[in-house]
Amino acid sequence: MKQELISRLKKDILLWQGYKSQDDNVNKKLGLGKIETAFPNGIFPKGAIHEFIGIKSEHSAPSIGFIASLLSVLLNEDDVCLWIGTIRKLFPVSLRMFNVNPEQIIFIDVTSEKEALWVTEEALKCEGVNTVITEVNNLNLIESRRLQLAVEKSGVNCFVLRKGHMKTLTSLVSARWKISSIPSKTSEGLPGIGFPRWNVELVKVRNGNPTSWIFEWSGDKLIEIPSSLQKKDEWFNLHKKQLG
Repeated sequence: MKQELISRLKKDILLWQGYKSQDDNVNKKLGLGKIETAFPNGIFPKGAIHEFIGIKSEHSAPSIGFIASLLSVLLNEDDVCLWIGTIRKLFPVSLRMFNVNPEQIIFIDVTSEKEALWVTEEALKCEGVNTVITEVNNLNLIESRRLQLAVEKSGVNCFVLRKGHMKTLTSLVSARWKISSIPSKTSEGLPGIGFPRWNVELVKVRNGNPTSWIFEWSGDKLIEIPSSLQKKDEWFNLHKKQLG
């Protein structure tokens, strides 16, 4: 009886914090491997707010790349994503590199962050949208709570990309990420550069396990690089095996 009560309370707390129950997410795993194991019930939380932070402005590029890799598994063929911001630097066609059709992305350019947050909140109320991405410098507790309320009703995914120098982190989010680039590896004997590689830090997750990984976008999916396989020859052998 006591264990049943504790289990019920844990499920209620997850619901209050914006997580859907495991039953609602049956067969909803995204195939993200160890990333998913860091979250409650071993499921990447959809219909939740994910915040991506960066101390330096150049951190925006790896964050966008990682977000694009997530979109490749979140977006179905007929889904629509909204991308909101005051200064658009992303070249839409580059999203094809991550198997994302840029025609599914609607870019909304606004003149101020206040306007961006208003548009984001209204967009999150639309159940016909799969994902809303917004680029802002600041997101306080009240603003994030408004976004969270909209997300809880619609079930729309929300990615907040915090640009520039990191401000005081008082926002209400389900997960906070920090993505940074690390040197890629090229195939032996071939010139040029390898696939994008990132250090992925999950610095905050409600009722989950903050941790970090090294991932590479292999051309069609994310591949984790185990720490034991950082040596060049070992990584090439694994890479060839996974790509067939």
